[in-house]
Amino acid sequence: MTNSHLFSRIQHYSGISWDVIVIGGGATGAGIALDASSRGFKTLLLEQADFGKGTSSRSTKLLHGGVRYMAQGDLLLVMEALHERGLIIKNAPHITSNQEFVIPVYNWWDVVKYTIGLKFYDILAGRLSLGKSRFIKPKTTLEKLPTLNRHGLKGGVIYHDGQFDDSRLLISLVRSITDHGGSVLNYCKVTGLLKNSNGKIQGVNARKVDIPFEFELKAGLVINATGVFVDEVLRMDHTVNKRTIRPSQGVHLVFDGSFLNSQSAIMIPKTDDGRVLFAIPWYDKVVAGTTDTPLDKITLEPKALEEEITFILHTAGKYMTQQPKKADVLSIFAGLRPLAASKDDPTNTREISRRHKITISQSGLITVEGGKWTTYRRMAQDTLNKAMRNGLLDKRPCVTRDLHLHGFMMNDKHDRLHIYGTHARDIEDLIRTRPEWARTLNPRLPYTEAELRWICREEMPCKLEDMLARRTRALFLDAAASLEMASETASIMAEEMGFDELWKKKEIEEYGKLVENYLC
Repeated sequence: MTNSHLFSRIQHYSGISWDVIVIGGGATGAGIALDASSRGFKTLLLEQADFGKGTSSRSTKLLHGGVRYMAQGDLLLVMEALHERGLIIKNAPHITSNQEFVIPVYNWWDVVKYTIGLKFYDILAGRLSLGKSRFIKPKTTLEKLPTLNRHGLKGGVIYHDGQFDDSRLLISLVRSITDHGGSVLNYCKVTGLLKNSNGKIQGVNARKVDIPFEFELKAGLVINATGVFVDEVLRMDHTVNKRTIRPSQGVHLVFDGSFLNSQSAIMIPKTDDGRVLFAIPWYDKVVAGTTDTPLDKITLEPKALEEEITFILHTAGKYMTQQPKKADVLSIFAGLRPLAASKDDPTNTREISRRHKITISQSGLITVEGGKWTTYRRMAQDTLNKAMRNGLLDKRPCVTRDLHLHGFMMNDKHDRLHIYGTHARDIEDLIRTRPEWARTLNPRLPYTEAELRWICREEMPCKLEDMLARRTRALFLDAAASLEMASETASIMAEEMGFDELWKKKEIEEYGKLVENYLC
């Protein structure tokens, strides 16, 4: 989109009196904007970078109730998350799937503990259960996980949870917002809050990165859903405010699929230092993680610490016959969990509840803290309902419980294009029209020229990183391979979107620097 088109679009948005402006284009913000637009409110979603640039594209790729939350005694959170897990899979089957997990057990007490505990997990899921848990003997365990360490193995406990592609689901949410009459802007940073003479919020000041001036956007309600950045927006509301977010970093390593050689995932419920470790098949690779490291510094591009990498390599090696080494790591990604700060012990992030918290300031700013991907829809429903109870919005019923997300399609998971839902046909049509576009841009990654061109036309990528990190998952699957295809990808984007050679050179240079964070 050219600057003149952007300017025209901004002028149009500035002239609208919005019912709801949502700040933050991650899972929480997009979920709230979809809830609001689907209830018929004039809704605008603003994101300072790309949709899902932060935490929402860096998850463990699981839709889950949280087995460890059950062990902590937070049964209401587990029950709510299991219910929401079922709704997401029902409403977005093209981007989600049922994933089988195996907990390997090496003593008889664990056999009893996990078999009984996961039966209770099944009960909490109710009719939205994805499959019954059960104990399996050592031989069956090794058939399912052929690279598992067999020394002292007593068997395994199978259970089921949901898996998904986080940034692809987020793009589906963003497009669902526009399907229901809402509007979205990425690379649009809120710089201040507009208030009337009574100190009540009536909109925001914002700045689009492509346009060198601020503009005003009026709204009856402003919602702060910026994840780890909520305190930054709260400081715009109050000159002084206490810290409400305690970020925790989670790191994941990506390996070749041969390290697991299975469609089943491994879950280690308690490692030497009390953390949970997963090894999960994802797009023919294996995602292993995660860590739980308290941090003070909040950034859009967090970097894995050496001790976090060592922890995952060492712990995974204890359970696999093939000891993973740094040289085997295809990509490293780190994300910050937006945990609501604990009053008792703000440094102990492992014990902080993943429950969300919704607050309303005296100015009328609504802030949403905490939560997790699996419960994004419930968080949105609770936020809008609270606004209505407090007279900040007209009362209208929530409809997202049974709302199919953009691209909804019951399709063949063996077809790699299934993640695009109904739009898989559009990409196939492009290939039929231009057979040469069926080629992949890198032999180690599956993405075709047709996909990239379709994404340029339909999914609002503004930067090379948007395409390689979030519209496709190239950066997360094989960072070095994504760098090899960066130049050609930039050329395709420039051709499709009208960018010049200067843009290409700048984007390739910036992407090269970014990739360094993802290499071991």
